[in-house]
Amino acid sequence: MEFRETPPAPALRFQVLGPVQAWLDGRQLALGSPQQQAVLTMLLLHAGRPVTTQDLVDGLWGDRPPTQAVAALRTYVSRLRTVIEPRREVRRPAEFLISVADGYALQIPGESLDMTVFEQLAVEAATARGAGDLDNAHHLLVRSLALFAGRPLTGVPGPYADSQRLRLAERQVAVAEERCAVALDIGLHAEVVGELNALTAEHPLRERLRELLMLALYRCGRQAEALGVYTDTRKLLIDELGVEPGSGLSTMHSRILAADPALDLPATPAPPPAAREEGPAAPPAPAQLPADVSDFSGRTDMVADLSTILMNATGQAVVVTSLAGIGGVGKTTLAVHVAHRVRAEFPDGQLYVDLRGAGASPADPAVVLGDFLHALGVTDNPDSLEQRAALYRSLLASRRMLILLDNAQDAEQIRPLIPGVSSCAVLATSRSRLAGIPGAHLVDVEELTPEEALALFSAIVGEQRVAAEPEAAMAVVTACGFLPLAVRIAAARLASRPRWSVSDLARRLADQRRRLDELQLGNLAVETTIGLGYGQLSPAEARAFRLLSVVDAPDLPLAAVSALLGIPETEAEDLAEALVEANMLETFSAGRYRYHDLLRLYAQRQNERVGDIEEQQAALLRLLDLLLATVCNAARAIEPDDQLPAPLNAPGSLGIPLVTSEYSQEWLRAEIGLLLSSVEAAVQGPSGLLRPAVDLLIILDSLVEDPTHGPRVRRMLETAEQHAEEYGDAAALARVHFAFGTLQSVTGDFQSAEQSLRKSLGLLHPEDLTVMRSMAANTLGIILSLGNRPAEAAPFFEQALTISRVVGAPISEARLLANLARAQLGLGQTEQAVRSVTDAVATARASKNGPCLADTLYQLGVVLSSAEDPTSAVGHLRESHRLYQSQQNRLREGYTLARLSSSLLAAGQQAEAAETAEESLAIGLEMDSAYCQGLANAALGEALLGLAQPARGLACLREAHAVFTRLGVPEASPVADLISQQHTEPFPPPAP
Repeated sequence: MEFRETPPAPALRFQVLGPVQAWLDGRQLALGSPQQQAVLTMLLLHAGRPVTTQDLVDGLWGDRPPTQAVAALRTYVSRLRTVIEPRREVRRPAEFLISVADGYALQIPGESLDMTVFEQLAVEAATARGAGDLDNAHHLLVRSLALFAGRPLTGVPGPYADSQRLRLAERQVAVAEERCAVALDIGLHAEVVGELNALTAEHPLRERLRELLMLALYRCGRQAEALGVYTDTRKLLIDELGVEPGSGLSTMHSRILAADPALDLPATPAPPPAAREEGPAAPPAPAQLPADVSDFSGRTDMVADLSTILMNATGQAVVVTSLAGIGGVGKTTLAVHVAHRVRAEFPDGQLYVDLRGAGASPADPAVVLGDFLHALGVTDNPDSLEQRAALYRSLLASRRMLILLDNAQDAEQIRPLIPGVSSCAVLATSRSRLAGIPGAHLVDVEELTPEEALALFSAIVGEQRVAAEPEAAMAVVTACGFLPLAVRIAAARLASRPRWSVSDLARRLADQRRRLDELQLGNLAVETTIGLGYGQLSPAEARAFRLLSVVDAPDLPLAAVSALLGIPETEAEDLAEALVEANMLETFSAGRYRYHDLLRLYAQRQNERVGDIEEQQAALLRLLDLLLATVCNAARAIEPDDQLPAPLNAPGSLGIPLVTSEYSQEWLRAEIGLLLSSVEAAVQGPSGLLRPAVDLLIILDSLVEDPTHGPRVRRMLETAEQHAEEYGDAAALARVHFAFGTLQSVTGDFQSAEQSLRKSLGLLHPEDLTVMRSMAANTLGIILSLGNRPAEAAPFFEQALTISRVVGAPISEARLLANLARAQLGLGQTEQAVRSVTDAVATARASKNGPCLADTLYQLGVVLSSAEDPTSAVGHLRESHRLYQSQQNRLREGYTLARLSSSLLAAGQQAEAAETAEESLAIGLEMDSAYCQGLANAALGEALLGLAQPARGLACLREAHAVFTRLGVPEASPVADLISQQHTEPFPPPAP
C-alpha cells in the first residue's frame, strides 16, 4: 500500500485496509503472529484513545481467553514496541505505544494510518461535492478507494477484528457507491457500468447500487437492460426477503419507463470564479479503474508476477499483458486488482474500457478511442479510426499511463488501442488467448485452488459459518468447480439467507441437473456467463462442444474426440483446439482435452435443449465401437493365444492398434476413466448401446482386476440388468449376470456370486459351446471350490475344459486345468492335482502368455503347499509374484504374497513370512479385498505366534477368522483351531 498522493510520507505508516502491515522509513516491519497483529489493530483503530487490558483481552479472545491471557498480552505489547521503535534505548519510555492507566494507547499522526487518510479524503470529497466541484470530489473518492489493498484486516483473528472487518467493508462499499454516483454526475456513465455490475453482484440486496446501475445503463442507451435490472432486483427481493423494492428503485423504474428528461446527463456546471479568471484548467489525470473488490483472495504469485511485469514497463516496446480464461474465472477481478496495486507507478492516469468481446455487439475500437481521447482532454475528435489512433498515440507519447482493456474479443479489436511508447503498459483480458499481439505476455488464468476458493467463500459468508461446517463448505466450492464467479454467487446466496446452513447449500448444489440453476443471483448467473462464450462459437464448434459432453469422462484423447464427432482425427483436432482457444475446453497435455465441470454441465444442458437424441446416441455408439475394438486389441497383446467371447454386435471400428503388452496395460491405466464413463452413459440408452457396453465391461473385467471400481460398476450393472429385462435381451442379460458374478466374487460376496453365475448359465443354451459359457462355468467352479465344495466344482471345470478344447483355446485350457487341480486337491486326489497343475504351467510357458503363466504358477504353489512340499511351493510363488508385479496386477500380488507367507511358515521361515504377510495385508487393504485381508491376517498371526508375539498374533488371527466367517469360506475352521490352541477356554463361536 502506498501513500504517494499524501506527501510527504510519514516515517512510520500503518495499513489496515488490507493485510495489517507497517513500514518504518520505507522498510516493511515484521508484525509477528496473528494475535499480535490483532492487538496492534485494536490500538490503531482506537485512534490514540486508551484501550483497557480487559477490552484487549475480550477483543482478542472473546469469552474464551487463555489462562495466561494478560501475560500474553503484555508480551505482544512489548514485542510491538520493539518492532515500532527499534532504536529506542533500554529503559527509555516508549514514544508511540504508551501505557495508560490499566491499558495502552498507540499515538501516531493521523496521516500515518491508511484508514484515517481514507476517511479524511471521503470527508473532503463530500465537501467538494456540496460546493459543486464534482471533478475534484470524484478525484478524491478515487484516491480514497485506492487505499484498499484487499480485504480489510486480512487474517487478523478475534471478535473485535471480525466486527471491524465488517464495518470497514461496509465503508468501502458506501464510498464506492458515492464515487459511482459522482461519476454519473460528471458523465462517466459508460465507465461505471462494469464497476456497478461487479458491486451489485457482490452486494445483491443493496438497492442504491441497483438504482445507480439502472441510471448508468439508461444513459448508455441500454434502456431494456436498465428495466431488466429492476425486474431481476424485484424478484430477488421478493424471493429472498418477501419485500417490494424501496421508493428510490421504484421511482427510478417509473422515470425510465416515462423517459424522464431529467434523467439525461445534467449540464456541466459553470467553473468556479477563480477558474474563470485564470482560464480553463487542465483536465485531471484519468482515473477510470473500476473499484477493487474488498475480498480478493488467492493468486498471490500471479498478482506479484503481473505487478512486476507492469511496473517494469520500460524498454523498446510497450508492455502488453493478456489474461485469458473461461468466463467466470476472475480475469476482470484479477486485472482490476493488479491495476490498483500498480496504479501509483502510472502517475499520468489509467484508462479503462469494457470491450464487450463476449457479447453480441463488441465495442467498436473507433468509439473506444473517441472516449479515451475525450478523457485525455480532446474536445474535437477526428473522424476516422486511423486518425484517432494516431492522435491517441501522440498524446500518450510523453505520458506514463496504464490502459486496462477488459473483455476483448480478439487481437484485432485491441490493436488500435495499444500506445506506441514503452512508458505505458496495457493489461487486457479475453476469453481467448490474444496470440496475435507481437511480444505480448500471455497468461492463462485458471480456477482457484481449493484453499483459495474456500478463502473467498469464507470472506463473503463469514469465517464462523465456514468453520462450523468445513466439510460442507469444501463440498460447495468443489461443486462450483473452484470457479470464482460460481463461488461468489453461491456465497452471496448463502450470505443473504441467514436461516440456511452451509450444508443446505451443499445439498442443493449436489444435484448436477440443477446446479446451474442454483448458481444464479439476480442478474448474475454462471449459465449466462458461459452462454456468452458458447454464443461466439461457429456451428461446427458448437456441435463439437455439445457432443464431447455425451460422456462424463475425466478427459478425452484425440481418438475419442474423433469418434464422438465422426470425423478424421486431423479435423477433430482442429475443432478441439479451436474450443481450447475459445476457453470452452482445456488441454494439459498434447492430444488430450477436458471440460471444466460447470462447462460440461452447460454442454449437457445444450444437448437437452437441442434435442438431437439420435445424433448423441450415434456419437456414443461410435465411441463404444472404438473402445471395444481397442480393448480387444489390448487383450490380444496382453494375453496372446487366448480366446475372447464374441461380441453380441461386432464393432464397426478396428480400434487403436496396441502392439505390446506393456503399451496395452499403460493404455488401460490411462483410459480406465473414459472406459467406465462410456459404459455408464451407454447402459442408460437403447439396446443398440447396451450390448456393446456390456461386451466392453466383460472384456475389461478380465484385464483390470481392481475392486476399488466395484461400487461404480455395480451401479452400472444394476441399470444394465433393468434395461436388458425391459428389452427382453436374454443374451445381454446373461452377460450382465456373469459380470455381476465376477464382481461379487472379487468383493467376497460368494453366495451372491454363485446365484448370479447360475442365472448367467441358465440364460445360455447348454448346447452352445461358446467362450462365454466356458467363462461362466469356470468362474462358478472357482466360487464352489472356494466354498469347499470340490465335488460340485469339478463338473463345471470339466464342462469349461471341453468347450475350450473344442474352440481351440489353449490358454483357457491351462487355467482350467490349474483350477481343476484345486478341486482335485479338495477331493483328496493329490497326485492327480499335482499332475494337472504341472501340465497347466507347461502349457502356459509354451504359450508365452505372461498372465496365464502367473495364474498357473500361483495354483501350482498352492497345490504343492497343501501337498506338504513348501520348499517347491515357495519357488513357484516367488516367480508368480514377480510376474504379477511386472503386470501391475495388485490384487493378484496380494493373494500370492499371502500364499507365499503360508509356505514360508511351513518351511520354518517365520521372520520372512511375517514380513511377506504384512506386505500382502497392505495390498488387501489398498484394494479393499476382504479375502486377501483374511489370508494375510491368518499367515501374519501364525508367524507372529512363532516369533513370540502372542498378543499381536492372536489379534491378527481373530481378524482373519471374522473375515473368513463373514465370507463363508472353509479357511475359518483351521484359524479357529489355531486360536483355540492358544487359550485354556474354548474358542467362542462366531456371532450370528
